[in-house]
Amino acid sequence: MQDDTKQKQEADVTNHMAKRTAKNSVFLDLFQDKRYLLKLYKTLHPEDTAATEDSLTDITIENVLTDNLYNDLGFIANNKLMILVEAQSTWTMNILVRVLLYLAQSYHEYFQRTSQNYYKSKKVKMPKPELYVIFTGNKGRKPEKIFLSKEFFEGADIDIEVKAKVIYESDKDDIINQYIIFCKVFNEQTKLHGMTRKAVTETIRICKDRNALKEYLAQREKEVVTIMMSLFDEEQILKSFIKSERHDEARETAERLIKKGKMSLDEIAECVPTLSFDELKELEAEIMQLA
Repeated sequence: MQDDTKQKQEADVTNHMAKRTAKNSVFLDLFQDKRYLLKLYKTLHPEDTAATEDSLTDITIENVLTDNLYNDLGFIANNKLMILVEAQSTWTMNILVRVLLYLAQSYHEYFQRTSQNYYKSKKVKMPKPELYVIFTGNKGRKPEKIFLSKEFFEGADIDIEVKAKVIYESDKDDIINQYIIFCKVFNEQTKLHGMTRKAVTETIRICKDRNALKEYLAQREKEVVTIMMSLFDEEQILKSFIKSERHDEARETAERLIKKGKMSLDEIAECVPTLSFDELKELEAEIMQLA
């Protein structure tokens, strides 16, 4: 019995690790490597020359409730709680809500790890928060900093504020800018080749030629291809789900209209164009049989 329990525990660990690898993004895979995490930190804090890989603590929150790919990274360095959230090519101020919730959860887990009880009278110790948004699309006229009060409460003096610095593509050759270039090249290649393996392999080839994440891509090319293809699979599943949901809604609408008997099938077809005329005829026959 003990052997069976041990085997099950080992299997659970293996499955968990496999799931985490499959669900990982390039953003997280890159910066969960302490070598690149240190480069990221020194890009943000070049004055901290004493920082080492060992001085960084990865506190990235695992997305255990859902399997979605949210690129949120957290780590502690020199008593600073660093949170970086990736906003992909679609810009939305909802990113501030993500930052707020991620910050709250990070502090909650920090207090648990450090055995601090915020219900007791002794004041807890907290690392200073630094909040960043990495935007991989075009900057345009977007701001350098974004504020919760300004974007959601018309600049009112609210009881809690969230301020995040936004990082865009620049002419610097740092690890963050290299990652942004990688994302832009990837977007360009998917436009040329669609959601295919060729788009992924071309992205890797071009980025290595441009010296963007060259070392990382050379060392983990197979893993990056797996991650990106997994991303395609998830996007296709999501699109199929949305299409299915819309089809079901259209079918329900058509069913109600047919039962009312006030419209012809031609008229109903104009109201629910996602259903073919043959589908409407089959639905009408089903309803007539049940009547």
